[in-house]
Amino acid sequence: MTKINVVAILSSILIFSSNVYAEPLTNQNVQGTWTLDYTEKSGERLPREDIWVFNDNGTVTIKNIPREGTYYDQLPVNYEVENDKLKVAILGRSGKFDNFSVINKDEKNMTLKARFGDIYQFIKK
Repeated sequence: MTKINVVAILSSILIFSSNVYAEPLTNQNVQGTWTLDYTEKSGERLPREDIWVFNDNGTVTIKNIPREGTYYDQLPVNYEVENDKLKVAILGRSGKFDNFSVINKDEKNMTLKARFGDIYQFIKK
């Protein structure tokens, strides 16, 4: 077998194996407290301090949001998991949702991709 074939096969295995072990997103396994470690857009990584609390009643509260030298908590909004995607209601915009696709999910980490390509990296508290 030529070196090119070996490289192609190994590359394919690495690409597809990263998604094989991802835990599917459900209402039950998203519940709990998740710290937003960072967001990434266009290769620029921004550290974050937000804490997302997913409750079993179908609401999420985003806490510890930094703003102008202080922190605030957002009021709870509804969320739902549908077809392995997370839909979070937009505060003050009835019927509008932020949609997130799952890139990776396990017991302690969750990586989501927002509609316009922003990456959200969470760590379970």
